[in-house]
Amino acid sequence: MVKLRARCLLAGDAAVGKSSLSHIFYSDGSLFQKNYSMTTGVELLVKSVSIPETNDTVELYILDTPGKDTLVDGCEKMWGEPSLLCLVFDLTNEQSFVNCGGWMERVRAHCQGLHVPGVLVGNKSDLSARREVQASVAREWAQSQGLEYHETSAKEMENCDAPLLSLALAFHSLYQEHRENIQNLSPG
Repeated sequence: MVKLRARCLLAGDAAVGKSSLSHIFYSDGSLFQKNYSMTTGVELLVKSVSIPETNDTVELYILDTPGKDTLVDGCEKMWGEPSLLCLVFDLTNEQSFVNCGGWMERVRAHCQGLHVPGVLVGNKSDLSARREVQASVAREWAQSQGLEYHETSAKEMENCDAPLLSLALAFHSLYQEHRENIQNLSPG
């Protein structure tokens, strides 16, 4: 049995639903607050994820960060060295999707060349009549950035676990890969 710990950075513009998404995941779908105040610091949520077909777990330290530029600058030093990235945008706000490029640049500059597995999450899928970003466009951009793509609705609690479970599996897979590489180096 292995227990891994991963720092998961939750990033994206203000009001895209990062806090809603993280609280739904953290509470196993039992907590959707109708009113959120803007995140002004870094909120830490910790949740342990069991890896299927193993006795292993990945403890996700989810860093819910502010999306407003003036606040991000002050909080960036609290990111530490993220192991995982969950980049969120609002499907009804094309600008929040366009801004994902800037978020990726910021995270890459902060991580200084470290490989950080990640997902791109289009939130607010329940507002389909107001959709401004098509799934095919978001999926294509995500692939070009080396990210997996998911659509969620925090309000309807649809698919909220999938992005973070996917990240836990990716982190566990990296661990297994590194472990095998080290075992292959030993004489024997």
